[in-house]
Amino acid sequence: MHWLFTGRLSVDKITVKIAGLPQSLAGTTLVQLSDFHYDGMRLSEEMLQEAIAVTNEVEPDLIVLTGDYVTDDPSPIHQLVMRLKHLQSRCGIYAVLGNHDIHYNHSQAEVTNAFASIGVHVLWNEIAYPLGEELPIVGLADYWSREFNPVPVMQQLDPLTPRIVLSHNPDTAKILEQWRVDLQLSGHTHGGHIVIPGFGPAVFYYKKLLKQLPKKLRRRVPFLFDDCSKVVRYWEWAQGFHKVANNQLYVNRGLGTYRPGRLFCPPEVTVITLVCQ
Repeated sequence: MHWLFTGRLSVDKITVKIAGLPQSLAGTTLVQLSDFHYDGMRLSEEMLQEAIAVTNEVEPDLIVLTGDYVTDDPSPIHQLVMRLKHLQSRCGIYAVLGNHDIHYNHSQAEVTNAFASIGVHVLWNEIAYPLGEELPIVGLADYWSREFNPVPVMQQLDPLTPRIVLSHNPDTAKILEQWRVDLQLSGHTHGGHIVIPGFGPAVFYYKKLLKQLPKKLRRRVPFLFDDCSKVVRYWEWAQGFHKVANNQLYVNRGLGTYRPGRLFCPPEVTVITLVCQ
């Protein structure tokens, strides 16, 4: 999609405090990329190349990918990985899948195998230790899959151990409140696509307005945000940094764009620096 409908790529830099982070990991840099929707329509080659170049310029310790690499047909993943193989990081690349990556019965295996071919580790209810035993990376199955079950995964970790959780859908932050999550990285929402400056995603206020109308009138209101209203429950977490109970959540706006486009909600590459609390 042309940049006029998406906005210029934004590089958002955040610093995240983590209690108990070993001093040896202070200053660790992560780059998060999300929601590519690489299908020939929703992400231009130019923006993809820019996102890769920006990521490599950071020289990150770790790159994390948080889902929706394709839209429906998984076959474009083979072209996408040929671009993503140029990503560089000290400790590798780790990924979770989104709802679009499991659209068909064969999608999950095809996307996972394509990533494996370029050395990207896809985590599906798994724990990895690219930064060492002192800061595990937890990758969960997609929230809408039948295999989403964080209980046996999270129970493997000592409550005193800091951890980063990759989970495509930010709604999972509510479920994860019962465990320690020093930083959850999600995508899925595309930031809401249309944002009211100073307030937030338009869909959040649209839903609040609908709730105040009688049911008979709701049916007559144009469903401008109908699809978006089904994406997540907690639109207040549509983008950026949030405290959820005792946990921390960051939601990336993604790279891909659906019609009618984005407004005050540019595609995003996130650069995250971890520091001791």
